[in-house]
Amino acid sequence: MEAITFANGPITMAGNLHLPPDFDPKGGYAAVVTVHPGGGVKEQTAGLYASKMAEQGFVALAFDASYQGDSGGEPHFLEDPSRRVEDVHAAVDYLQSLDYVDTERIGVVGICAGGGYGVNATMTDSRIKAIATVSALNIGSAWRKGWFGTEPDSAAVPVRDAASTQRTAEAGGADAFMAEYVPSTLDGSVPRDLAEAHDYYLTPRAQHPNAQNKYSLALSIPRILAFDAFHLVEDLLTQPTLIVAGSEAGSLWHSTELYSRARGEKKLVIVEGGAHMDFYDVPKYVDRAVAEFTPFFREKLAANQS
Repeated sequence: MEAITFANGPITMAGNLHLPPDFDPKGGYAAVVTVHPGGGVKEQTAGLYASKMAEQGFVALAFDASYQGDSGGEPHFLEDPSRRVEDVHAAVDYLQSLDYVDTERIGVVGICAGGGYGVNATMTDSRIKAIATVSALNIGSAWRKGWFGTEPDSAAVPVRDAASTQRTAEAGGADAFMAEYVPSTLDGSVPRDLAEAHDYYLTPRAQHPNAQNKYSLALSIPRILAFDAFHLVEDLLTQPTLIVAGSEAGSLWHSTELYSRARGEKKLVIVEGGAHMDFYDVPKYVDRAVAEFTPFFREKLAANQS
């Protein structure tokens, strides 16, 4: 693994580049970008998938989103969906600059919200030849409709109003208010997936100092609520698409919606017994996802298709 940086407009991005065993700098490798969840960093599940894909012979890049982790951008702790999509485009720019990467053999793996961002980036960038998601989440839909997708979009109006009120306060000199990605305290009302997210992000299981479980409410909410990762997916997602999710995930509806709406080559793999967070680091489920990703990318990023 090599720690690298790359440009994304005025922002300097921080990434970890994972290289295959017996790496040959004269090789023409297929490559994948792994896109982390909201609030995550490259050292967590995105880095795990990047290392697993490198073991399978791919060059794999995990990076911190703009305004998060070791990447630049101010104010920090901003969740900006349009910028996160642009992050993926910039990561492709970087991979295409490497002499040992075949510029026509680049794919994307997106985890959770990174899955939604990865899909949106893929359908707006033909340089990306294939997309795979695991525990996919369309962050705009999730914030509007709730974890299980049972609320109307209008349910987000109180959150919108709270963010607007807070922005007025901050414009008047108040301190920035930071919302939580996952609950810092648990009670009986917290869905299983979010309770397990608490365990992943906020305990030694996968806790990282750069993943501080916070985002600017006033600045992030207007961007999130207006975002739809799957907008125009019927028309613009022409690349092969692989969708992996657990049968017990409360977020499964994002994956099934993506599958039902995509019109190009697609495959949905629902893993029996798996929950949302199982695919972040539980070996049984991570290995199953990688076992699906590996032949998919070997076929779709094959040299004879470039």
